[in-house]
Amino acid sequence: MSDRDSERSSVRVAAVVVAHDRRQLLAEALTALSAQSRPPDALIVVDNASSDGTPDMVRERFPYVDLVALPYNTGGAGGFAAGIAEAMRREVGAVWLLDDDAVPEPQALEALLAARAGYPGPQPPTLVASRVLWTDGRAHPMNTPRRKPGASAAERAAAEAVGCVPVRSASFVSVLLDAAVIRERGLPVADYFLWNDDFEYTTRLLRGRRGLLCPASVVVHKTRTFGATDADPGERFYFEVRNKLWLFTRSSALSPAEKALYAGSTARRWARTALRSRNRATLARGLLRGTVDGLWQGPRPTQRLLADAGLEVPVGLPGAVAPPAPEDIGPATEDPIGCTQPEPFSLLMPVWAGDRPDFVRRAFRSAVHEQTRRPDEVVLVQDGPVPDELDSCLTELVAAAPMPVTRVRLADNAGLGPALEAGLAACRHDIVARMDADDISLPHRFAVQLPLIEAGADLIGSALLEFGLDERAIVGRRTPPTDPAEIVSYSRFADPFNHPTVVYRRSAVRAAGGYEHVPLMEDYLLFARMIARGARVANVGEPLVLYRVGAGAYDRRGGRDLLRSEVELQRRLLGEGFISRGQFVRNVAVRGGYRFVPVALRRRAYRRFIATRGERGPSRSAPVR
Repeated sequence: MSDRDSERSSVRVAAVVVAHDRRQLLAEALTALSAQSRPPDALIVVDNASSDGTPDMVRERFPYVDLVALPYNTGGAGGFAAGIAEAMRREVGAVWLLDDDAVPEPQALEALLAARAGYPGPQPPTLVASRVLWTDGRAHPMNTPRRKPGASAAERAAAEAVGCVPVRSASFVSVLLDAAVIRERGLPVADYFLWNDDFEYTTRLLRGRRGLLCPASVVVHKTRTFGATDADPGERFYFEVRNKLWLFTRSSALSPAEKALYAGSTARRWARTALRSRNRATLARGLLRGTVDGLWQGPRPTQRLLADAGLEVPVGLPGAVAPPAPEDIGPATEDPIGCTQPEPFSLLMPVWAGDRPDFVRRAFRSAVHEQTRRPDEVVLVQDGPVPDELDSCLTELVAAAPMPVTRVRLADNAGLGPALEAGLAACRHDIVARMDADDISLPHRFAVQLPLIEAGADLIGSALLEFGLDERAIVGRRTPPTDPAEIVSYSRFADPFNHPTVVYRRSAVRAAGGYEHVPLMEDYLLFARMIARGARVANVGEPLVLYRVGAGAYDRRGGRDLLRSEVELQRRLLGEGFISRGQFVRNVAVRGGYRFVPVALRRRAYRRFIATRGERGPSRSAPVR
């Protein structure tokens, strides 16, 4: 054996198994992994919030296994992303991926490593996939790797030299991945949840590289039925459609020619699926929803989804969060002995005649008295005359506040934009935190957001939780994009910030032109202009504000007046070069059309697609604001 072959065969391997509610099959798979003629050097099980006692079984029967117990089901895509991230924390040269219902034969890993070691050329193959059989010995049609179209004679000869076949993709049922390529090209896209996640990831790893199918490595895939990829998927057809559209429009895994080839193949398979289906209405719904979500939105960053599950992308992988450089943080205020000093900040809260005194009182106390880091001043903007009861409430709050309060009184009700402009003019500090008069700030809100502003950000928002009359009864969650690049991309279609949660620098707001009176669109226009002018922006994925959803919330989002505001907003964004003409047409058609959806339907759509945005699970429709 050559030195190269010896080095490749002695590579450290971490095996990753993703499990969900298949305890007995997982036990069989782990037993087979432990009995390998060449056992893996590390064995990692990612449990996707199983309800059948899987974590306890692993701890009791396989104490040597590294168990990653996720707090909720992230799907196969999220599970394998988490498992690979965990594997890459170790000094490994290869990662072996398997499903929890895949039982490898004793020589499975040894055969994969032999093919890897003996492959001609200076670099090992990017991946080596096993031959997957069903329980009766037939080749499993769900897990047959796609042979590489147009493989050269030299590539075929190199594969044949180690008893293999060149492939362009593989499944996660059993595939050995080269760790060096993972470090270069990153993790699977966790937001795929299920379907096409393995196809996208393996084709991305393999683009411009070489992969093998190794018939000598055998794994038995113990699915309930023997079925192909065109079997009727029922409700899951949504994921097939959405993820395929993401693959064809947003992934670098395939070349343009390959996208055309696989798109044609996909269309034929969908047609076969529809012809064989007994419930075409379900497929039609999945096709419609998948098309809308696949075309108008992209997958959320894997780093963000792993962070939601309590995990981090290891430093050195694409998407990892490296320690910030001093020049990225910006200047900090220091005292004489070199310690960072907190900057003072203002709380800006507009009030108008329609606000209920009890709501105003609760909002004020939550943002002032209950904060672990209190504002240094409060600016209350009274937008026009208010009823006596509300006037008395405001007088009481000003008198009892533990810091200075400036009450700005506008003679007439001018609207939110002008009221905020008047308030900003009255603020004494550059850092300003927004607060609505009927929402509730969680006690640690400013303790979380202010350090990010002090570290150099110009605009920070957060997720929020929605409630009705009872703040203990949460009805929805809105989680904005947290990755700065995703914030910029998302802002071309919708507001990437929850306005009641933001903290910003007044100087950055002024540089962008401040608030303008575009009803219910003032914040979106301002934030888009801030982004266009290079403001440093971010969102916190944790909910820091409870947002009150009143009975009229759905009515305010529709009608001719709001359509006029929508068109005016889009015209301004187009005129300032923030969006393209194509984006203008899309935004007016989609966002404008939303304004004329009947209120009852708008309410149901909001509860189904928007208020649940950011909750655990696959739903990811974005709000139209």
